[in-house]
Amino acid sequence: MNLTSRLNGLPFDDLDARRTVLTEIFGQPIPDSLSILPPFYCDYGLGASFGEHVFINQGCFFLDYGGIAIGDRVLIGPRVTLSTAGHPVELDERYDFITHAPIVIEDDVWIGAAATVTPGVTIGHGSVVGAGAVVARDVPPLSVVTATSAVERKRLKPASPTTGTAAGAVPDG
Repeated sequence: MNLTSRLNGLPFDDLDARRTVLTEIFGQPIPDSLSILPPFYCDYGLGASFGEHVFINQGCFFLDYGGIAIGDRVLIGPRVTLSTAGHPVELDERYDFITHAPIVIEDDVWIGAAATVTPGVTIGHGSVVGAGAVVARDVPPLSVVTATSAVERKRLKPASPTTGTAAGAVPDG
């Protein structure tokens, strides 16, 4: 995170310095054709890899602890979040550890502004993710996906008596 702070403080036209800091962030040489516009935020860095001719617009967040692999000719719009980490869903386990799973973005994918991709998702080649979409399942190749509506997936178990109420929750009564 210190490195991304340094990256975001560089003059916009200092491409050589930007490339040097990006190489430090990702821990390996980056393709000459990779373009990442600041500001850019990354929590780990070493978990991301990039193909050729990748464009990442301003304000993106890469939470890459679980690994992010981006193929060739991928376009990522502004304010996109790629999040490979989370917490267990069950209340009794939620604060015990972090879960993680890789995100794979295959060749020729376009991800629209402010989309969020969650842990373990693969976006198939040639697909388009619409602006603002929340992608929680794999996207088949050559698909267009959109949507932000909340869908109840399951009901959680109540907290065990030893856990008490969740942080910030107000007990009934």
